[in-house]
Order: sequence, then structure tokens, then C-alpha cells
Amino acid sequence: MRKILIVGAGHAGLHLAHGLLTHGYDVTVITGQSSTEIRTGRPSVTQFTFPTALEYERQYELDLWSALSPQIRQQRIHLYPGADQPILSLKGRTGMANDYMVAVDRRVKMADWLEFFEDRGGKVVIHGVTVTDLDYFSRMFDLIIVAVGHGELGQLFDYDESRFSGARPRSIAQAQIYDVWPSTEDDDNVGWACSAQEAGNTIFLPMLSQEGPCHNLLMVDKRGGPMDAWPDRPGPEEQLRRMKDLLRQYSPEYYERVRDAALVDGGRSTLIEDLTPQVRNPVGTLPSGGKVLGMADVVVTMDPYVGQSWNNSTRCAKAYLEAIMEHGDRRFDEEFLVAAFDKFWEFGLHNQMWSEMNSTMWDEGDLPPHFYELVETASVHTEVADRWIQGWDYPPDYASWLLDPEQAMKYVAEVRARNGA
Repeated sequence: MRKILIVGAGHAGLHLAHGLLTHGYDVTVITGQSSTEIRTGRPSVTQFTFPTALEYERQYELDLWSALSPQIRQQRIHLYPGADQPILSLKGRTGMANDYMVAVDRRVKMADWLEFFEDRGGKVVIHGVTVTDLDYFSRMFDLIIVAVGHGELGQLFDYDESRFSGARPRSIAQAQIYDVWPSTEDDDNVGWACSAQEAGNTIFLPMLSQEGPCHNLLMVDKRGGPMDAWPDRPGPEEQLRRMKDLLRQYSPEYYERVRDAALVDGGRSTLIEDLTPQVRNPVGTLPSGGKVLGMADVVVTMDPYVGQSWNNSTRCAKAYLEAIMEHGDRRFDEEFLVAAFDKFWEFGLHNQMWSEMNSTMWDEGDLPPHFYELVETASVHTEVADRWIQGWDYPPDYASWLLDPEQAMKYVAEVRARNGA
């Protein structure tokens, strides 16, 4: 039986650990935090679990919260061109038929997955890990996968300038809130996302927190932008006050819904951080010359506004699991490690392109002209709106229309002709 060590109890690492365990591998997860410490720790940026990722989770009985979490079946996008121009809006389905996506607090999801892994017979070691430790472990395991991207372990993976990265520094603020006013145009379980020419981007969606269903408010802006309003790292109540004020100025429809909102759990569910998306070399070299494989956010990160972190993690776990199983009893050499990452990068590259578009869409002071045509068409023909929203589940689709002005206009013409417009 092949022995595999996964360092880190995050989304990608635990998903892979469950998959490997199901297929008969001897799997050990080592993490610096117990499930209790995860549950009582600081929040992370809240992510979607899209319909396809949910289906992958169900294959290993990992969808533990759909009966409790708000089920997001539709999503609305608002675009604020500024300069007194009218707001652009479209709404589409998140999936086909009865598909939906959910958002679950990472502290809930990872703690439950870690406990479930141990209940299923997986080995869990609660201990910090150094590079020297990995050198020692390399003699005990056939393969080591690193799912921790910070600190000493993160330094194992150099920046990879040979791969495309939509890397722009971002300022992030997040709050989980109660007492949200209902929308005049949508029901409570419709996710909202907006981008403002004068400021940054906002995601506002129902989610499952440690305290039960609530809403998550996430604001992302370039460094030095209007929504980069946190240099003094304010306390939770002051942070929420500033977030409301920014929405009042730049996204008034969002402000109307949160103007009386209160923080969940007395403010323990707020977050302020800075992030620079990046792509790293997936293979790390230990002092002894041994090789380890980085996964998901360790080696590929993107603008949090595109909501792809867990999509990225799930696709990476799936690609690595398939690569390991196909490899059989052969040695996990560097050629295998690179090939496993390349299998994932087929998806990850498109995430970077989608992130790049969202990070630069206002660089010329206005939206690209084809966006106006697309939004107008989406407001009349639901198939365009649905395709736009469902692309969040599968960003590679955007390359064939949304990211290419010529292809976008061709697609618009085809939809209008097909519908007699």
C-alpha cells in the first residue's frame, strides 16, 4: 500500500486525502491546528462551492451541509460605470435544472472534514512542520504533498514566471452579517456581485456560518483604491461602519440591504488582509534533494473577487488524485510531479485569465465596448445570462466568448439571430 503524506488541513488537502483514502491509499494528514482550533480560529475569505465541485464532493460523501446552507440557484451581477451612467445588471442560473451552489464558513467545513477523515480511518497528526521535518518524512512516505502556502514551507516554491498570472495586489475586507434587508428584485438566496468603475468589487451572498445562515459581505479593491480603507486595521464594528459607508457611495443598492446589518458572533467573523495573486513552481526541493508537490492555493492564487479558491482546490485535488491512481506503483519522481500539476493547470490557467479580466476591466476608464452588448443581450435572452453566471463554475468557457471581443460579438449575433432579434 502506497503511503502518502499531506501537509495541511485545508480545502484541497482534505479533499484529496478523502479521495485517496477511499481508493485504498495509506494517507496521513499533518496539520498545525486541531479541528477545535480550526472551529474557534479566525475566518478566511468565504468561497463558493459551485455545482460541479459539489458533485465531486458528493462522490466522497463530503457534501455535509446542503440541507443546512442557503442554496444559491441564481446570481445577479451589477456593473457601475460611474459618471452618472445607468447601472448595468444581469441575472442568471448558477447551474442546470436543480443545480445550486453553497457558501460554507471554512471553519465549519474544514473542521468537519478533518474529523470525518479521522472517523473513516485516516491518520491525523497535530503538529507544526518545518522543512527539516519534511526531509525526515521523505524517507517514510512515497509522496509528500504540501497544502500550506505560508511561512517556511511556502518558501519551497519559487515564483514561476513561465506561467501566466493575473497578479495584482489586492486589499480585502469581509464581514459576516445578520439583519439584512430583502431585495426588491430578488429573493434572499440570490447571490449578488458587483464591480464599480470608481471603486472596487463586492460579493454579497447568503452563507452558512458557525452561527447558522447569514450573509457574507466581501469587498476587494486594488491597493490604494477607495475600498482600500483599512490601513489602521479597525476593530470589527468600525470596519462594518466603513464598509457600509463605502457601499453607500459606490454601490447604493447593496447599501440599502445592509444599512441596518449587525455582525455575526459579536464581530469574530470579520477579516482584513492583503493579497497578491501568484503562480509558483509546483515542485519544491528539500535540503536532501528530495521533491515535494505543492497544490492549489500554495502554487496558484487569484483575485478573491472571482470566487475561485475552492473551485481551484477541488479541481486540483481531482487532477492529483487521477494522476496518482494512473501512476500505479511507479516512483513519484519529478517528472510525475510536474505532469500532475500540468493536469491541473489546464483548468488553473483559465482561472488566471478570468481573474485578469476582472482585475483590469476598468483600466481604460470604462467597460470594454463588447460588455455593453453582452449585458444588453443577457437582459433579453436568458441563455446569455445563464452562460455568464455558469462560467464561474467552469471558467475555461469564457475563453471562447467573454474574454475575446470578436468572439463575444459573434456570439451575440448568433443568439439574436437564433431568437429572431
